[in-house]
Amino acid sequence: MPGPLPRRRAGVALLAATALAAALMTGVTVDPASAATSASVTVSANNSRGTIPAAGHGVNVAVYDGNMNHSSISGLLRNAGFTAVRYPGGSYGDIYHWKTHTTEGGYVAPGTEFDTYMNTVRSAGAQAVVIANYGTGTAQEAADWVRYANVTKGYGVKYWEIGNEVYGNGHYGSGWEQDNHADKSPRAYANNVLQYISAMKAVDSSIKIGVVLTTPGGWPDGIVGSGDSADWNNTVMSIVKDKADFAIVHWYPGASSAADSLNKVSQISTITSTVRSLISRYAGSSASSIGIAVTEMNPSYQLNSATAALFAADSSLTWFENGAINLDWWNLHNGTSQSPGRNDDGTTDYHDEGILSSGASGEPAANTPFPTYYGLAMVGKAGSPGDTLVQASSSNSLLSAHAVKTATGLNVVLVNKDLNNSTTVSLSYSGFSPSGSPTVVQWQKGATSISTTTGSSATSITLPPYSITVLKAGSGGSNPSPSPSPSPSPTPSPSSSPSPSPSPSPSPGQGCSAAYRVTNSWPGGFQGEVTVTAGRAINGWTVGWTYTGGQTISQLWSGTLSQSGAAVTVKNASYNGALGAGASTTFGFTANGTGGVPSPITCTAT
Repeated sequence: MPGPLPRRRAGVALLAATALAAALMTGVTVDPASAATSASVTVSANNSRGTIPAAGHGVNVAVYDGNMNHSSISGLLRNAGFTAVRYPGGSYGDIYHWKTHTTEGGYVAPGTEFDTYMNTVRSAGAQAVVIANYGTGTAQEAADWVRYANVTKGYGVKYWEIGNEVYGNGHYGSGWEQDNHADKSPRAYANNVLQYISAMKAVDSSIKIGVVLTTPGGWPDGIVGSGDSADWNNTVMSIVKDKADFAIVHWYPGASSAADSLNKVSQISTITSTVRSLISRYAGSSASSIGIAVTEMNPSYQLNSATAALFAADSSLTWFENGAINLDWWNLHNGTSQSPGRNDDGTTDYHDEGILSSGASGEPAANTPFPTYYGLAMVGKAGSPGDTLVQASSSNSLLSAHAVKTATGLNVVLVNKDLNNSTTVSLSYSGFSPSGSPTVVQWQKGATSISTTTGSSATSITLPPYSITVLKAGSGGSNPSPSPSPSPSPTPSPSSSPSPSPSPSPSPGQGCSAAYRVTNSWPGGFQGEVTVTAGRAINGWTVGWTYTGGQTISQLWSGTLSQSGAAVTVKNASYNGALGAGASTTFGFTANGTGGVPSPITCTAT
């Protein structure tokens, strides 16, 4: 059973009205009667908007969540392309003691210990983002955690935060964040942060440490507390200066409607430029090396909706384009205590902030993906860490466009925010010449999987209403070669390159085919991935192969494993069995023995 709902992580506090928030409330509203059904998109492949960061695409998990390390989670994270997982859960970060795996006044679910979390993170091929306990902890406790994680265990945890939303400690009146320090001022926090940084980097100088700031436009930004000479952000940065490696903000913009929610992306450039200006004011010549991390975000409005899925894809890519080094969606599971309702867009509202069902009363089975999972998964489909974001613009306010240059071509991301109409899009490119038939990766409202098909053209496509599409165009050879896009791996020293399977793609009408590849290997073990592709619409699949070298599978995600001697059989999981014609899904595994591609690989559809 899922644990109780957490103490509020203070997204509500960030929704207080301010002048900036009011200024950014205006925008396009959906009017089905007058909405355009065509658009033009221009992609400028030589106009870089930065790169996809190594640990950019993240999600929060919490120690009160008994499902956070379920056997299916690492596969779900990997399939969505997540490269970061934040722990131990929002405001729980300021009451959690890692050595004893206890909290002061909170609930800790079984199976959520730090080592178990790290096993899930590494199996998913992601990086850890860890909140060091500021509210009820000490600099020494944090340093000991770094030592255990990176020296004793060799986990290589790179990103550490000093506390969660420490400004919510009551200094400004409202208090949700536990802070046992007698002095709760921003001045005290900043001086203590310097002690944390010194102690933690004495253990491992390679780690990156973040300092908590208030979000521009959100409470209590701009407020000068009693006894202070400046607001939180200016006070903190004037003391910390260039000693922190990144600044932390949380983004819960709130909304009055689905259309308003989709307009909140307009806040991102203002927030980042304001924070960047603040950093530059105090960090001097080191300012450019200090990143901005958004370690909690969601729209704070109808979080299980298709609208939230579109918001997730559009806003995540916009944050990357504005230089964010890390984004962590709130939350993997969150639970609900309300009966299901109805969202503005017609989808079911489970009143749950999780991207996966917690299995609470009235909800789908535990770990069933909500629409937001698919919206975030489409971010993972848009590109990999190191890929170059390039300029893309749309002529239609109900169509957002982004583009990512990869080693093999260009991925154009199209978010159709028209709830009622398909939109035909014409695309033009500068600095890039598409060739061949593009691959079309797509999710739309109501879908319970992401489809992959072959498109007819890279210059024209018709998008379903309320959909997210990644149009993957191959290179015609005229564009400059982009930087390679490394894929994160759960093992530190891969010794072999991926090996593709000779399995053919299914012909039209065939049930399914499976392609096996080794994605990583190390002495005594390896990691593999199998892609299942449907030749026709199917309701389920079973993949089989036989090993010849005594290999045994130690862990498998996104499928159900049965191994008898050398014979391996994998059936679909509950959420990835139904595939449309031409659609694909993947499952992954780690195994003992020497990697290699067995033959044949069989796939049977039902």
